[in-house]
Amino acid sequence: MHEMSMAMEIARVAEERLGTAAWQLVAVGVRVGDRAGVEPANLSFCLDAVFATPPFRGARCDLVPAAGDVLQIDYFEIDDGNPDD
Repeated sequence: MHEMSMAMEIARVAEERLGTAAWQLVAVGVRVGDRAGVEPANLSFCLDAVFATPPFRGARCDLVPAAGDVLQIDYFEIDDGNPDD
C-alpha cells in the first residue's frame, strides 16, 4: 500500500515545517487528483493513523479533490497558542 508511504512523507514535511516551535498541528490539507494513482479512502486512513501519533496528537487530514495527476500538500493549519488569532 503506497498510500502509507505517502502519508509518512506528508507527516515528515509537516514535522519539518513545524520545526521545534511549540505549535500544535490542527489540520493538513492535501490535494488529490482523480488521476494521481492514489486511492483517497486508503490515503485518508493512513493519514489518520500517522497523525494519531506524537507529535501530531490527532491532527485532522482534509483531502481536497482535484483534477489531473496532482498530489500536493495544500495547507497546514496550526494552533500557535495565541487566542487572538
